[in-house]
Amino acid sequence: MPESSENLEEKPEWTVLFFRFLSDEKDASVYTQRNYRQALSEFEQWHRESLEPPLRWEELERNDFRLFLRWLGRRELSQAAIRLRFSALNSFYKFLMRRGLVESSPVKGVALPKPGKRLPQFLTLDQMNALLDAPLREFEAEREAKKQTKKIISPVPYLRDRAILETIYSCGLRIGEICRMLAGEIEQDELVVNVHGKGKKERQVPIGRPAIEAILIYWKRLSKPPVADEPVFFASEKKRSAIYPRLVQLRLKNYLSACRLDPMLTPHKLRHSYATHLLDAGADLRSVQEMLGHSNLATTQVYTHVSTERIKRAYNEAHPRA
Repeated sequence: MPESSENLEEKPEWTVLFFRFLSDEKDASVYTQRNYRQALSEFEQWHRESLEPPLRWEELERNDFRLFLRWLGRRELSQAAIRLRFSALNSFYKFLMRRGLVESSPVKGVALPKPGKRLPQFLTLDQMNALLDAPLREFEAEREAKKQTKKIISPVPYLRDRAILETIYSCGLRIGEICRMLAGEIEQDELVVNVHGKGKKERQVPIGRPAIEAILIYWKRLSKPPVADEPVFFASEKKRSAIYPRLVQLRLKNYLSACRLDPMLTPHKLRHSYATHLLDAGADLRSVQEMLGHSNLATTQVYTHVSTERIKRAYNEAHPRA
């Protein structure tokens, strides 16, 4: 049963407990935590300005969230942005229900705009190969440019970046999984990686020899290679702390620009490329689902649409009676 209204008024820290749960128990990504925090803060601000304060989560009704939905609609937000905000609210109320703080969720049953069908972006094989070669090309260009100044350019950051790109593409890993990888989780002889994914779920993923070789070449140029419980990829040569997502994003943006590719493509698009190329080559959907760490097969099926659309396009362009 929910707690009495007196006790509820003494617990303004429900959102604090929720974000602690996301971080410590659910192991949600920093992006999920940030997006959910912004969504709940936005709702709280809207409630202060539009409805009677104070905000008591346990007293809100479905109609309150319908009003919030209309307000979001007037701001001309995308369907995806609106659904993200309600995903945060829905998760928050599920948390409160599990803790016995509320009996039901007023968010449930609010009719949201249907998501548009948007196929994931991915790189072609040629584009992917160019991107994988970009770090060493950039290193050579930088070294040539600094010859006159006699400034020595370290190859280590470029070797690390090459190994990161190879590993993301070889294993289809999320950016958070790459940053959390430990040296002892790579089984070089078996060519597999033990991955700690979302929600502290673990899975084994094959890793190709080019990625293994790129990692070993990077390690050889360090003052000492990482031991089993140290990160695979360090943020810098001097500090042996794990590389962090923002740095991976910034480095990727530079390499994309160098290849004349869209610099707005994220590391997640390399994961899309991994899945699409596997399915194009004949991999079965269930295996790709397991390797990506998707809990729902429907999440993986979007990549089959990518392959199908490309097949249709090739047919229409090539067949004389298409």
